[in-house]
Amino acid sequence: MVSFKYLMQGALASAAGHLSIVQQIDSIRSVLSHCDISHDAGRIDLAQINNQIVPPSNLTLNFVGLAFGVQNYTCTQSNNFTNVGAVAELFDVSCLVNSTTLDTMPQSLFETWNATNGTSIQQFIDVFHTFNPPDILAQHYFVQNPTTGQGVSPKWDFTSSGNPQLVGNPDAIIVAKGKASIPAPQNATDINWLDVVNIGGAAGGKVADEVLRTSTVGGQPPTSCEFGKTEDISVKYTSFYWFFGGSLAQ
Repeated sequence: MVSFKYLMQGALASAAGHLSIVQQIDSIRSVLSHCDISHDAGRIDLAQINNQIVPPSNLTLNFVGLAFGVQNYTCTQSNNFTNVGAVAELFDVSCLVNSTTLDTMPQSLFETWNATNGTSIQQFIDVFHTFNPPDILAQHYFVQNPTTGQGVSPKWDFTSSGNPQLVGNPDAIIVAKGKASIPAPQNATDINWLDVVNIGGAAGGKVADEVLRTSTVGGQPPTSCEFGKTEDISVKYTSFYWFFGGSLAQ
């Protein structure tokens, strides 16, 4: 099999600075088949924060995704930034859930991603999908709230991933609403840790019932801006997403 690194280098070699993120992704690639991690929910250690965000005890852990992407912000009339969505690519690191290297991945990947200039997250996603490697887990972005039609909701889209059980399945998504949010425990520059739940019904999809975002690195905007003058910004981040429940993963 032609290596993933070789293909990506061939696709991106003409642009300086692109290879570092590709090599970083390749160095932490998981086994090319989905691992049964249904008994590994205890791997998530959130005890150092509080009891606001805890792994759901009544749901099975089915996927762990390592994400790199951007948080998008716009300047408000109060001269501060407000979040208006995100775009990220998730790689399946489920098979590494018990690895000693798992905890270091978001920071290591962020350092490489943050140093990569000249290419948007969407351009990276487009290139990765040219080859559709099996360890792409999902894409993360925001959509109009399907329940109220107002505002936006986070969505994780598994329909074009490498998992043969999910590719092309219109139910292989989760659209979610917030359950809990707490400041990242390490640095003020890291975005919040989250617990979100399926929005419900057909609109919410069937790939997961609950998602945790942990181990965030980066993503916070500057503390102030000037309304009407400051342009919208995208701030790079990495994190883990933990997917629990969902009838498609059974």
